[in-house]
Amino acid sequence: MHAHSYLKSSVEILGEYKGEEPFASFLKKYFRQYKKYGSKDRKQVSHLCYCYFRLGKALLDIPIEERILIGLFLCSDRPNEILDQLKPVWKGKVDLPAEEKLLIIPARLRQSGGNDSLFIESVFPWKEELTEGIDHEKFCESFFTQPDLFIRLRPGHESRVKTKLLDHGINFSEITSTCLSLPNASRIENIIELDKEAVVQDLNSQQTGKLLTNFKFQISNHKVWDCCAASGGKSLMLYDIDPDIELTVSDVRESILANLKKRFEKAGIQNYTSFINDLSQPNLKPQITNFDLIICDAPCTGSGTWSRTPEQIYFFDEKRIEQYALLQKKIVSTIIPRLKIEGCLLYITCSVFKKENEEVVEFIQRNSELELMKMELLNGYDKKADTMFAALFKKNS
Repeated sequence: MHAHSYLKSSVEILGEYKGEEPFASFLKKYFRQYKKYGSKDRKQVSHLCYCYFRLGKALLDIPIEERILIGLFLCSDRPNEILDQLKPVWKGKVDLPAEEKLLIIPARLRQSGGNDSLFIESVFPWKEELTEGIDHEKFCESFFTQPDLFIRLRPGHESRVKTKLLDHGINFSEITSTCLSLPNASRIENIIELDKEAVVQDLNSQQTGKLLTNFKFQISNHKVWDCCAASGGKSLMLYDIDPDIELTVSDVRESILANLKKRFEKAGIQNYTSFINDLSQPNLKPQITNFDLIICDAPCTGSGTWSRTPEQIYFFDEKRIEQYALLQKKIVSTIIPRLKIEGCLLYITCSVFKKENEEVVEFIQRNSELELMKMELLNGYDKKADTMFAALFKKNS
């Protein structure tokens, strides 16, 4: 296949995709159905589609082919044969900084809403909804870059994992003694024993462990509840910080806990309790109580992770911010009474919206006796990582 064919296939795929499932899953099904695509074809067409989504809400009224090529231009940092063929005027310019490339795009396309602002601001148009401390323009630009793959090295396996990666020619950067960043396309699942030797976990998800490390020395019985456990990354991290914890995990989905069980088996975690519960409903069993620490990695828009799944920006409806914020307030209202005195709540989101972050913190302060010990925005858009938010509370009485 050649440039025009790649572009045509991308247009066809984007026309069929309605945002009802992750785009990666949709692509797998599509390519399974249409066998004509070789491995290089799949890679090129997929990349064009993702470049289209990385423009977010910008340039929605231009022809889809033109939008794909602009996305490809902004997302490329090295020579690209498709651009060379279809947009020769941009040849030799893909390695320029994003702000310079934006000026190369025709002025008629750089207009947003009829004013003189660069269209970069319309990639993520919810500036007024952002958590304090986020640079809107830099955040928008970050969508043009694929984030890195981060892994957390488990205790006792640090040297072994690094050796295995080097032996297989996989480059990595050592962020901390236990955190490595790798190119996103790195295939490591057949090189290291995931969950046993290392855990795939974003940089800032790992950074929340600093708050947990501080907490470790404030508790006596180490009774911990990961109340929205999902894939269990925070539980695994806490277990590695202190394997003597008495761990309880829960989630609203039975399938999640089934997957979590398999993951814990690989990680060597055997002594824990799990249960299914919808924490938005006040029907929690009375024996689920007296925790020294509750981790609430709350369901959220996931807006801090959209550089990994840019189709979510494209299909996002702003009304969902308020829906998630309401859900988060219901959940914290259910779990806070389950803390023991001197116990702590760690509230976490991977959202960049203040309604899900600071406003939930304010809700907790207004509606409970918890003391806010620390609130932190973990910027990832300047580190090729996810952006997260964390707040640590303590129950004094």
